[in-house]
Amino acid sequence: MKTLESLEFSNRFSRELPADHNSANSRRQVHYACYSRVSPTPVSAPSVVSWSREVAADLDLPPEECERPLFAELFGGNRLLDGMDPFAMCYGGHQFGNWAGQLGDGRAINLGEVRTSTGYQTLQLKGAGPTPYSRTADGLAVLRSSVREYLCSEAMHHLGVPTTRALSLVLTGEKVRRDMFYDGNPQWEPGAVVCRVAPSFTRFGNFQIFASRKDPDTLKQLVEFTIRSDFPHLLPAHDGPLPSEIVTAWFDEVCQRTAAMIVHWQRVGFVHGVMNTDNMSILGLTIDYGPYGWLEGFDRGWTPNTTDAQGRRYRFGNQPVVAHWNLYQLANAIVQMTEDPKPLEQSLEEYANSFNRGFYEMMTQKLGLSKFQPDGDQDLVDDVFDVLSTTETDMTIFFRNLAQLPHTSDPVNDLPACLSDALYVPEEFTGDVREAFLDWLNRYRLRIVDDGLSADERSAMMNAANPKYVLRNYMAQVAIDQLEEGRADEVNRLLELLRHPYDEQPEHEQQYFARRPEWARERAGCSMLSCSS
Repeated sequence: MKTLESLEFSNRFSRELPADHNSANSRRQVHYACYSRVSPTPVSAPSVVSWSREVAADLDLPPEECERPLFAELFGGNRLLDGMDPFAMCYGGHQFGNWAGQLGDGRAINLGEVRTSTGYQTLQLKGAGPTPYSRTADGLAVLRSSVREYLCSEAMHHLGVPTTRALSLVLTGEKVRRDMFYDGNPQWEPGAVVCRVAPSFTRFGNFQIFASRKDPDTLKQLVEFTIRSDFPHLLPAHDGPLPSEIVTAWFDEVCQRTAAMIVHWQRVGFVHGVMNTDNMSILGLTIDYGPYGWLEGFDRGWTPNTTDAQGRRYRFGNQPVVAHWNLYQLANAIVQMTEDPKPLEQSLEEYANSFNRGFYEMMTQKLGLSKFQPDGDQDLVDDVFDVLSTTETDMTIFFRNLAQLPHTSDPVNDLPACLSDALYVPEEFTGDVREAFLDWLNRYRLRIVDDGLSADERSAMMNAANPKYVLRNYMAQVAIDQLEEGRADEVNRLLELLRHPYDEQPEHEQQYFARRPEWARERAGCSMLSCSS
């Protein structure tokens, strides 16, 4: 284990890739450079609200190091350690399907890359002040968005979803002016900084910006660096320039990782909300927790993003398609590094195949079946979502409690109480709704009896795939409300709850394993969210 002072920084990104020659921290277009060196902006009173013991352990830091005053100074942006080489990355991206040009780390600053006992991890502060990529913004973050990012990063990890992590949540002691509803009424809100952790924060947009600017040299350097640093298993035994087939093999792996990530999103009912190409990790990690949300009433068309409310591009049911579209844009950026575009096209086709295979394999586990049988199980899977759409049905509660369905050949004549708990409007369970539910449940009942697994085996499989606890938006908002009043208890209580999302935790069941309360249906922060943070 290490002290903060003994963390070993390797900083391969800033050491090996071209830097911005302009050292001024001024908003501008940055050309022929992968990053700009910039330091965090000091704050008046950094104080630690919460920190993740698992992420600290991944950095080889014992708990006592996270209790030191230096920890708050470092991860609030007031101090730098020897060896840190802070910078903001240059990248572009498609936003809502349209090319947006240069974007970059407008409010994120990489402190440096730490060499740990298990590999490399990059420390990044979000909300630590302006960078050359901040455009007209201030580079800061408010408490509400920081709490949501901190909690969700860790919640997703414990759900088994590939994700960036969060080490700490630090209050700055300062106020940040934001127009939460974009209605011309900005307010002063508490400021905060999250320290995000990942092997790499490289995005699809990092490659797109150089392709769009016809800068093949910098693009080549970045692609080769990324493969050497993050995909070393693809490297040939000899040194020298990477052959074209290594680049195409790398893209194929990016497609596979992305497909696996999206399968997990669909499994737990997570909706990212802002799947722009600059928010897509090259490692297949969930990155940039902005206006996200979990499905409560199941709805393929739901988006948590108020900016997306009209077009619903990033709705739950469209996430697999958008990921494919984003991969296509990445392929367009790197095709110049290949001798033949066909392997890239094949990888894009295989993404769709891989997602479909993964999706039905995943659903087999959610339904507690020993093996997927395409002839009948595909309809069984597809139809359950149609049934859930007939009335407002809580996705998390329905699939978790489905494991309690009696393992018997007797027909289901009414909705079991355990599944009634998932209905938001129980009085709608009549007529066509009732018929659709009971028809599907009886088909499912016959299938599980025929499958051969015991009731205990089926239940164990389902409970390992269907979480009992997820970070519902209203839960995060309650924690935010309390923290704004000076109480951090709920943030840390949720962090502990979400460390074990598949466990029963009966002491928390009444409070947290429940439908969204009616008071939260339309309340700001409890359903749809804006990008304002």
